[in-house]
Amino acid sequence: MGEGWQAVDEYIAGKLLGADDALAATLANNEKQGLPPIDVSPPQGKMLFLLAQMAGARRILEIGTLGGYSTIWLARALPEGGLLVTLEIDRRHARVAAENVERAGLGDRVDIRVGSAKDSLAAMAPGEPFDFIFIDADKQGNAHYVTEAIRLGRSGTTIVVDNVVREGGVLDANSGDPRIAGTRALFEILHGDSRLDATAVQTVGSKGWDGFVLARVL
Repeated sequence: MGEGWQAVDEYIAGKLLGADDALAATLANNEKQGLPPIDVSPPQGKMLFLLAQMAGARRILEIGTLGGYSTIWLARALPEGGLLVTLEIDRRHARVAAENVERAGLGDRVDIRVGSAKDSLAAMAPGEPFDFIFIDADKQGNAHYVTEAIRLGRSGTTIVVDNVVREGGVLDANSGDPRIAGTRALFEILHGDSRLDATAVQTVGSKGWDGFVLARVL
């Protein structure tokens, strides 16, 4: 089944995405630098790009940069004068991401901030709100990150949270995996917070069986 999922992802990418030198170079550099291969898939990256465009995003917040693959997809969705702020805890990952973003010609619209996302978010005072927020960092922090996304967003802000199914592990209330506990805490926030309207979609593909949350701030 997994081989079929991979093949379908490749078919989709071949038909709808095409070759992309900057993104291919980003993945190659990430591998060369020893970063874990946990970037979003190409079809998922294109989905983020389209969702950000549909939202009319001029300001984007990304929590979890890794090597900048999703960063590049999102930054490309910005209009002239737009800004993407991305938070990364690992200084080496941030350095690789900066290389990749510069190579893609997007350095002028991407602000990479190094440190724990919790600390970086706490240092961000509400001001000009973010229109689109993508959360793909430590899963233990997801509930907190969504709460902060509401604070830093506005009515109509789009929030996407990745990796919320975890091969079905989200169903295990007794799991000892802190990532699953964090994901379940996220769903409790989504269930109980009247400031959000949300759904979640399961996905299969080159990244296995997982899914994402799509939410809107009311």
